Amino acid sequence: MNTSVLIVGAGPVGLTLACELTRYQIPVRVLDKTPQRTDKSKAIVLWSRTLELLDRGPEDSRAFLDAGFKVHAVNYIVPDGKVLGRVTTDSVQSPHPYALMLPQCDTERLLEERLQAAGVTVERNTELVSFLISGAGVDASLRRAGGNEEAVHADYLIGCDGAHSIVRHAPGASFSGYTMESDWILADVHMRGYSFPDDEVAVYWARDGVLPIFPISPGRYRVLANIPSIHTETPPTPTLDEVQAILDRRGAKGAIAFDPIWLSGFRINGRKVANYRAGRVFLSGDAAHVHSPAGGEGMNTGMQDAFNLAWKLALVARGICGDSLLDSYSPERSGVGEDVLKSSARLTAVGTLRNPIAQELRNIVAHFALGFASVQHAVVDKMTQVSVGYPESPLNGASFDGHGPQPGERIIPAAGQVPIGAGNTPRFALLAAPSSAVSDLIAKFPQLLESAARTSPAPSGAWLVRPDGYAAAVASAENLILLSHKRILRIRRV
Repeated sequence: MNTSVLIVGAGPVGLTLACELTRYQIPVRVLDKTPQRTDKSKAIVLWSRTLELLDRGPEDSRAFLDAGFKVHAVNYIVPDGKVLGRVTTDSVQSPHPYALMLPQCDTERLLEERLQAAGVTVERNTELVSFLISGAGVDASLRRAGGNEEAVHADYLIGCDGAHSIVRHAPGASFSGYTMESDWILADVHMRGYSFPDDEVAVYWARDGVLPIFPISPGRYRVLANIPSIHTETPPTPTLDEVQAILDRRGAKGAIAFDPIWLSGFRINGRKVANYRAGRVFLSGDAAHVHSPAGGEGMNTGMQDAFNLAWKLALVARGICGDSLLDSYSPERSGVGEDVLKSSARLTAVGTLRNPIAQELRNIVAHFALGFASVQHAVVDKMTQVSVGYPESPLNGASFDGHGPQPGERIIPAAGQVPIGAGNTPRFALLAAPSSAVSDLIAKFPQLLESAARTSPAPSGAWLVRPDGYAAAVASAENLILLSHKRILRIRRV
């Protein structure tokens, strides 16, 4: 197979994409200009949906679970110490009903180990200098630390190289959005005397700002807080004393911070490209979208960009589907990115209200709304990203007679069963009661379709499910063959 994919950037997104493509036996090269993986905690949470997608790999998510720490609730607290609301992950319908706290340095290590086990090594101290796009692929120039340059040809180039992406800059893609006026501090510290359990997040809505505290492991925490901007080029790094003063002032009384691991200052940007594709070039992760850390969705959204793109690239690279299948990547993931951009901005705005009347109104509404189980379920499903779907995807077919999920909706993984999309070939799964008609259909499209066992099969019909676990079409028994046949033919043509 001559098809190759050049991935620029070996953070969590680039490594995820490389692992998935390698699983599908697509040749990849992964390069990064840094000499080694990050040693910083950076993004610290893997949400339920990301863990589900990791489960489809050859080693599933067990290594991540062994290294991480599970968190099961989020508390919202006001200055007098009153808990306005408590949202738990108990209702999440997933094999992973929790947030897995895992520093980004460990996430990268585990992904790189998975990639190395598949025979691929990250090319470090290597940067992309320039590239040209043609109908036959991408011609790129690489430079190594010693100054040696290499001319390479790849069928596809994927920019996973962060907010300052050279892959995005080269075609001149607009990265429009905003920069918030306030500065923020980040502190990964140890604490004693903290009043909440180690497996729960606390978000303090104080008079002068917001104070989220995330447990990373027992006794170790991530502290965030907004502070007035001093309008320097880069926000200042806080001292441990300044962190302690904010803890005392904003409600975490009795908590004593010590032994800091990482202290940093940052500003929040909310930006996104309009199109994630330019011919043979694609953007994923922070190269395509950056936003507020509220909700902790940035890394997870980027990794899910990679999961989405990988199976499509593999089907096109294998010659099973036409190139225009790749056109579905941008509208699907751009829609998700836009939603994350807006929702994280709303969360940040709600937490940083300064007007006392607006704060009081926020607190009353939040306390009332979070008292309803339906609101709590909606909040936690969005937070854990199990509600992410593609209702407007060009790949969606019809839903005959209302049985089962809607096209574009996530299929809940069946406990104890091999996940849909596992294995080294991306195929659509047909969930249906066994019959000769089903067997004949699968036999007609063996490279694109497979049967999937399920404890509770689709009622009196079938679900056609994409390799990433989202419904493509739902049919009743009498429409099973017609609908599935039409959808498969259309997917092969696109």
